[in-house]
Amino acid sequence: VQLVESGGGLVQPGGSLRLSCAASGFAFSSFTMSWYRQAPGKERELVAAVTGAGGSLPYADSVKGRFTISRDNAKNTVYLQMNSLKSEDTAVYYCYTRVVFRDYWGQGTQVTVSS
Repeated sequence: VQLVESGGGLVQPGGSLRLSCAASGFAFSSFTMSWYRQAPGKERELVAAVTGAGGSLPYADSVKGRFTISRDNAKNTVYLQMNSLKSEDTAVYYCYTRVVFRDYWGQGTQVTVSS
């Protein structure tokens, strides 16, 4: 199993970014995919998750109405569209899945929201 995130960067408050996570090595469409984030000095937190069929699970309260998770099973890719970004969204964002009782994480992509 391999998860590779991309799309992070520096953005001004109020801006947008779209993160991507390319997955390989497992039956992608059969598994729930999630995005987590970890800010400096804080614990890693679940941001959003999407089922194999594309149904989104409840978002973290802090991102509701601003972030949208989606997936393209034909491309084995999950996305996180982030709008109206705030400084408190600054974190390393990780792609995650659980396959056959094992946890898999991507390497993370840095998102910095600053003017």
